[in-house]
Amino acid sequence: MPEQAVRSRAHLQADCSRCAALCCVLPAFSASADFALDKPAGTPCPNLRADALCGIHEQLVERGFPGCVAFDCFGAGQRAVEVVIGPGPRPTPAALGADPALSADLGAALGVLRQLHEVLWHLTEAADRLPAGPLRDDVEAERTEVEALAASDRAVLVGLDAAARRRRAGPLLERASSELRARALPRGQRPARHRGADRSGVRWRGARLRGADLRGALLLGADLRGADLRDADLLGADLRGADLSGADLTGALFVTRTQLDAARGDAATRLPAGLARPSLWTRAGGGPRGDAAGRRG
Repeated sequence: MPEQAVRSRAHLQADCSRCAALCCVLPAFSASADFALDKPAGTPCPNLRADALCGIHEQLVERGFPGCVAFDCFGAGQRAVEVVIGPGPRPTPAALGADPALSADLGAALGVLRQLHEVLWHLTEAADRLPAGPLRDDVEAERTEVEALAASDRAVLVGLDAAARRRRAGPLLERASSELRARALPRGQRPARHRGADRSGVRWRGARLRGADLRGALLLGADLRGADLRDADLLGADLRGADLSGADLTGALFVTRTQLDAARGDAATRLPAGLARPSLWTRAGGGPRGDAAGRRG
């Protein structure tokens, strides 16, 4: 069965030119394997440039900031700025850090919107790929409701229980995954199940993982070169440092741009519809980096 093209999810992707470096100012960082330094909440990251973009974006992993690569606001940053500040000039990182009230408002909106946008990313894919029927109708109805909530004003947003909306969407995504994976496998074939398992560093080169349940699996540094990951469920799987060179992810479910940015791949890696190949995959090492279009990480 040919794969359906998914709807554009451009509004669910980070556009740092419309944001105010929220992810580089509002949260606190602790020196660790994910961040090379300590940064208090509300303080601009020292790597921010004068234009509020990351000055080391293409070297984030090499400079000790893989945690930045593994973060994606799903477009919530620019939407939070629009909701809280409205049209007009955006605050500089320094001004944002010096205004605790504004930082608190933006942080509250960002926290809610990020969860809603992530849910929308997955619900949109599920609704587009499911065949006509009651399940698709239910998923589309939930997607419409969440989209309406994400378009709410500040007063409504800050009072929302975004975690509850995520929990409500969970069973629908679970049912969608089960149906789509079952349709992709030969009759009688049972998919591999590695949900939530720690498979860090596993050697699965050329592995047959079509339709596998890899939801929430830890695949840090895994060798997945040439693996068949068609129609596998990768929702929440940690792919940091995983080698996807030559792997086939056609139809893989619930994959995000962040997962690909944090992994390694090459020109032979086949990706799900609607996701672009990270531009730096083709450079030497195909390292776990994002693209060079100015994302902060």
